[in-house]
Amino acid sequence: MDRNGEEAGIRITEDIDQPPELESKPRRDTDMVLVAFRVLSVITAVTALLCTIVNVLSVVRSFKSGSYVFEGILRCYAVAIALFVAVAETEWTWIVKFSRVLEYWVGRGMLQIFVAVMTKALSHEQKEKRIEILLSDAASWMLLACGVLYVTAGILCIGHFKESRIRKAQWREQAIKDLQDVEQKRKELQGLLAGKV
Repeated sequence: MDRNGEEAGIRITEDIDQPPELESKPRRDTDMVLVAFRVLSVITAVTALLCTIVNVLSVVRSFKSGSYVFEGILRCYAVAIALFVAVAETEWTWIVKFSRVLEYWVGRGMLQIFVAVMTKALSHEQKEKRIEILLSDAASWMLLACGVLYVTAGILCIGHFKESRIRKAQWREQAIKDLQDVEQKRKELQGLLAGKV
């Protein structure tokens, strides 16, 4: 029994002296699906900001001339909603809590389509410079395309797929962090054991 205990003790110290090596830096795979969703969000936010710029230019012109005051007021609403669309693409928790409809891709897409239609419908080609017309057309059509894409993806329940991928990525990040913490703890315990032996 002593011999078994000694052998067990020797085995334990041998195991402690030569622990299996863990990877110091676990490999981090980038989820290309999440990257594609981020790219879509960035494109949508930039396009919404472009619509904001177009509408701000038109608001300034409307109030300067004084003849299109009501159109200027509508453009102010378009500016506010376009800014809201751009900020909503950041998916900040307090923005989503503020407007629950933005949790659903169909609602987000409908809001984008609304801003695109307002931007296009309120543009007056005879009063604007050529560059402003091109900017207005590009912004409204791009935001319209993003809105249609969001509505289609919402109908196909792609939002739930994205959320599950995000949860999986967060779980993976937490597992990597926990693994690194365990590795650090193991090294500290090895140092303590080496100091006592």
